[in-house]
Amino acid sequence: MTNNQAKYNTVIYRNTFFYFDDEFEENYEKYIFSIKETIIYLKNEVHNSGCTKSVFECFLEEKGIKGLKALLAITGISNESLKRLITTLRIINNEELNKLLYRENWESYNSDGEIVEWATERIYKLVSENVYFRKCLVNLFFEGSTNELINKLLPTFELKKFSLEKLSFDMNAMIDTLARYKEKGSRAALKGNNPEIIISRLLEKLEVPFEVGDLSELVKNENIKKRTMDFIIPDKRNPMIIIESSYLMTTSSGQGDKSKTEISIKGLIKKHYPQAKFIGFIDGIGWYVRKEDLKRMVSAYEDVFTFHPEEMSRFSAFVKDILNDR
Repeated sequence: MTNNQAKYNTVIYRNTFFYFDDEFEENYEKYIFSIKETIIYLKNEVHNSGCTKSVFECFLEEKGIKGLKALLAITGISNESLKRLITTLRIINNEELNKLLYRENWESYNSDGEIVEWATERIYKLVSENVYFRKCLVNLFFEGSTNELINKLLPTFELKKFSLEKLSFDMNAMIDTLARYKEKGSRAALKGNNPEIIISRLLEKLEVPFEVGDLSELVKNENIKKRTMDFIIPDKRNPMIIIESSYLMTTSSGQGDKSKTEISIKGLIKKHYPQAKFIGFIDGIGWYVRKEDLKRMVSAYEDVFTFHPEEMSRFSAFVKDILNDR
């Protein structure tokens, strides 16, 4: 059996640093080149015929999937963000938006039916085969930033991507796309962008004391299984309310694991803090479209809230009732 130092040395001294496969790289470069050529083609069409809806509709009809990818590239909208937005607009089922997006011409829907997110392949198929879905996308790109309802749905950072300047290949708009693309990951990680700050502000407004961190009994008795808690009211030694928060705009395979972890934590809290209320803030389109994971996730909590204004009011009343009863 190889000893640990030898195994360590293997990784240190035989490290490839950045793995790549020559055949894969060659094929992917061809793919990138084709997208670039499609963008250049669109730029010439806009330059020669103007930045009009008809130009973009014809472009999507002719170029299909590559045309959509080119549009996403110049605006800086990710494929997943587009999927989430389409899902959200289908969920809302707003008459004015349905008309703008020609919804009745590309989706048969029932107002009482449950919306299931489409796979990327279905969106690509609609782009290739359905003229009204192409019109839907073009209207979304052209009018998304000025539509009142979409303005309420999207944060400014995302809303700015729906810009006529980007579609007309304005240089400043292209620079904006690059800057937003570069900073998207950093923005998502910023503390000020975390919805948990809304909970903090509300608790401070209510003058409710709270702490963040590990529960003392779990550290003492369940150190391997314990996890850091988002909010502990009023403190770690005598918790009355324990809060975990999960706001997801995207989906991942880890959502299933997260729900299992929360169910496990529920058991530990019941064991060591039987009087404490374990609740969750679960929100975001990322949870909406992973309903099986969501069902498991909500089962871990005594009650669940979202960041909707009415839910925040309900949470305020919940906290006051618990504190007043003890």
